Amino acid sequence: MLNSRLDLLTDYPFRRLADLLQGPPGAEPIIMSIGEPQHQPPAWVADILTEQVAGWGKYPPMAGTPAFRAAVGDWLTRRFHLSPGFLDADKQILPLAGTREGLFQIAHLICDTAKGGKPPVVLLPNPFYQVYAGATLLAGAEPVFVPAGRETGFLPDFAAVPPAILERATLAYLCNPANPQGTVASLAFLESTIALARRYDFTLAVDECYSEIYDRAEPAGALEACARLGGGMDRVVIFHSLSKRSSAPGLRSGFVAAEAPVIEAFGRLRAYGGAAVPLPILAASTALWQDETHVEANRALYRAKLDAAAEIFGSHLGFYRPAGGFFLWLDVGDSEQTARRLWAQAGVKVLPGAYLARSGADGINPGLSYIRVALVHDLETTRRALSRIADTLVEA
Repeated sequence: MLNSRLDLLTDYPFRRLADLLQGPPGAEPIIMSIGEPQHQPPAWVADILTEQVAGWGKYPPMAGTPAFRAAVGDWLTRRFHLSPGFLDADKQILPLAGTREGLFQIAHLICDTAKGGKPPVVLLPNPFYQVYAGATLLAGAEPVFVPAGRETGFLPDFAAVPPAILERATLAYLCNPANPQGTVASLAFLESTIALARRYDFTLAVDECYSEIYDRAEPAGALEACARLGGGMDRVVIFHSLSKRSSAPGLRSGFVAAEAPVIEAFGRLRAYGGAAVPLPILAASTALWQDETHVEANRALYRAKLDAAAEIFGSHLGFYRPAGGFFLWLDVGDSEQTARRLWAQAGVKVLPGAYLARSGADGINPGLSYIRVALVHDLETTRRALSRIADTLVEA
């Protein structure tokens, strides 16, 4: 007998997209629907993996290596302007096989018992990364979708959630920079959201996997906000990955940082249901967290593609230059119809925004009129794809 909750997971975006685009592409296909970075990671990553070949013959420790934890702790301290000693790397950092599994597992770690005699609530920005919803439903919690459309500056206003629901909240997800909108939360926004979590006794899970892909201003982080508020990382858990920062999605390497008791509990959960990161990958990851040169070069490539997008679209299709991440969130009127048209006429595969959101109390899906376009290819391919989109959708 299968878990009946699996029946709730019927709308995974890429399965829906496969069903939507049944016909052949109208031109040589360019896939811009998935956020899989295509830039090359540093060549020395392969050298480290080769040098560490003996590590494939050992079971890796779930907690990673001291060198990995120290590298991550040093990076977090530098990147988010923390005072020395704010983090205890050995007690507050745990490696993950990519952030997806950690973001999924946090719901099972946190959503324990009912609050107020009713099922626990998980707050999700709307639109959102689909793993958040899947984790919520399989943990037996009730998802509450918080609008994050143009009216709210593409950020969820958790403070606008009715107090009766906040009282039942056990967890809230926040992606910063936001996927798919590319919005960056201010330090003040992060501080007020953390304060709200502490006031209502829920955990704020902050997905910062796009934090190093930004246009002009370095995004603030939840750790900075914690340092300013005081109280350590109380009610805050952050997630980072090398997939976007270092263009190394195949490494499946990330980490979670939180208060020591949360990390200890996370480690116990992962001992039963997690995948330990192999020793060669930990060694390569350690070196990647210690190096910023390749990250700066990676960021420059994305900026060049944003320049191309600005040149090609101008003010058409509601184009705006995202402050972070590598997605365009284009206003096209009907996202499914447009995705079909772009595939059939231009050979460009994009993701309908409707697949990344749910209808609100007003019956409106905030992603309905948008498509998400992932700028993950090289500049020439990206320019060609964006030109096809413009030629198909923008009236002369």
